[in-house]
Amino acid sequence: MATFLVTERLAPRPFSEADVDHLLDLDNDPEVMRFINGGRPTTREAVRAESLPRFLHHCPSLDNRVFRATEERTTKEFLGWFVFRPLDDHSSAVVELGYRLGSAAWGRGHATEGSRALIHKGFSELGVERVIANTMTVNARSRRVMEKVGLTFVRTFFADIIEAPSSALSSTG
Repeated sequence: MATFLVTERLAPRPFSEADVDHLLDLDNDPEVMRFINGGRPTTREAVRAESLPRFLHHCPSLDNRVFRATEERTTKEFLGWFVFRPLDDHSSAVVELGYRLGSAAWGRGHATEGSRALIHKGFSELGVERVIANTMTVNARSRRVMEKVGLTFVRTFFADIIEAPSSALSSTG
């Protein structure tokens, strides 16, 4: 499979079955999961049965996988993942940007670097017309990344599945 994307410091790649331990470590860091599930631990069974199948999904409109395991380019250290997922599997017009990086990678610009590269690729090569992203309103770090990559605050919304309000941001090319 051809390389989908590489940045100065990041080497995103398709997930594989061998990434179970990486996902388990990431999803069992209470700080990483604080705004996702309140910091509760994730089981190996949940990673295998729920997370990994989603991460292995092939998207027809991009002719590729939408979740990318992301490593530091020179050391090959697993940092976390990015997602660039069309809202409709058969149209790349509107995509959702997301990321989950291990706390050791925080504050080093990786989320911004990977997000910018995905947005650029989307608008310049993949036919993307709009990029959206969501985060908890209280997750200031994630909101700041979204703002730095050019997304604009659209609205605050309340969802039944989360306890605090979320923010929606988007960008059009």
